[in-house]
Amino acid sequence: MNTQPQERRTHLRFDKIFTVYLSTQDGMMRGIGRNISARGMFIEVRDSLGLGEKLKVTFAGEDGTEMTCLCEVRYQVALAFGRKDGRPGNSRGVGLRIVAYETMDDAPLLLVDRERVMH
Repeated sequence: MNTQPQERRTHLRFDKIFTVYLSTQDGMMRGIGRNISARGMFIEVRDSLGLGEKLKVTFAGEDGTEMTCLCEVRYQVALAFGRKDGRPGNSRGVGLRIVAYETMDDAPLLLVDRERVMH
């Protein structure tokens, strides 16, 4: 019997730390992207976001180019841990599903082919 957990993700994931900007109904905040795939991403954030909330995530390249996608909050993660110096630490993040990509400021969003997710 195989006791190893089975990988359920079907899309290749890009695991790299990168800065993103999140636009919500309440304003704008900065986040740290931890990984991204064709259908979603995990973003480390300072403030919590509501499940199901829609937001825009903008990636800014070093050359000044930007890409924005419309996302939906699928889950939240909060971690508490001990630091090397003995002080407590914590981290918070959200799992986002990519719903659409903006192609240009004056163009409609390009919708992503969505798979139905059952929980």
